[in-house]
Amino acid sequence: MPMSEGIAPTLTELIALRASAQRRPPARRGRHSVTGPSASPLRGRGMEYAESREYVAGDDVRHIDWRLTARSGRTHTKLFQAERERLTLLVADTSPLLYFGTRVRFKSVQAARAGAVAAWQAVREGDRLAILRGSMTEAPVPPASGTRGVLRVLDALVRWYTAPPPEDLGLAFALDHAARLLRPGSRLLVLADPHSLATIPETRWPALAAHHDVVVLLLTDPLETDPPTQRLPFSVGSQRVELDLASPAQREAWRAEFQQPLDRALDRLPARGVEVRTLSTDADSDAWLVALGRAQPQVA
Repeated sequence: MPMSEGIAPTLTELIALRASAQRRPPARRGRHSVTGPSASPLRGRGMEYAESREYVAGDDVRHIDWRLTARSGRTHTKLFQAERERLTLLVADTSPLLYFGTRVRFKSVQAARAGAVAAWQAVREGDRLAILRGSMTEAPVPPASGTRGVLRVLDALVRWYTAPPPEDLGLAFALDHAARLLRPGSRLLVLADPHSLATIPETRWPALAAHHDVVVLLLTDPLETDPPTQRLPFSVGSQRVELDLASPAQREAWRAEFQQPLDRALDRLPARGVEVRTLSTDADSDAWLVALGRAQPQVA
């Protein structure tokens, strides 16, 4: 087993996760659009009925609205919505808190793997893909469709989640940038540590969720959510520290630090239109999609 396995993501493993998306059943209809090519506000000769108007010379007679024509006494023709590709935008939290793990893999690696599963599924549904992080020096990966779009996203996930980037301006900065790029009907997937999410005011989410499908995926580790009832030794620089997690006071402090931010997000964000899911470092990387009822369990 390579020494880096579980510590740093590789492009090979992210490409291999394509199989998880291929075995998934068709995705459900979202609040804003159907999966695959989605309806745009542009009026044209597409596939989905939009409205009817009075017939003018040159209109296709095959699209005459005979019912409205009969009711009004004037010839009307049907208009249809043009199709366009939906945008799926991934926002990657690159807080140093993610580069840690005690079971199977680091939270950062799990974030990269979950992002890869989402990217492969999005391109299967016909979406364009883009990704960004909180940075002023590194531009977002621009939207692209097909395999090229996926590979660009996977490359960014590998670069960003191999080690903490030297410049991280935080999740709030990344979401500000995302809000400027999104268009109505887009899908937004946020990969984040619960502590990073806790820095975002809850009042910011309704505006995003009003016009986009928003999913927040929180990365966790079993040590954080279910610590053992015993003394745990830690090294802090050159010092050795022990936490007695058998002590009720210490366990309560631990819970306040690690579990409460998670519970708060799970409790409050759904009421603001945001789907919140969790993914532990020892879980299958598509397990969060299983929780949505949109996939079959796969082996990580």
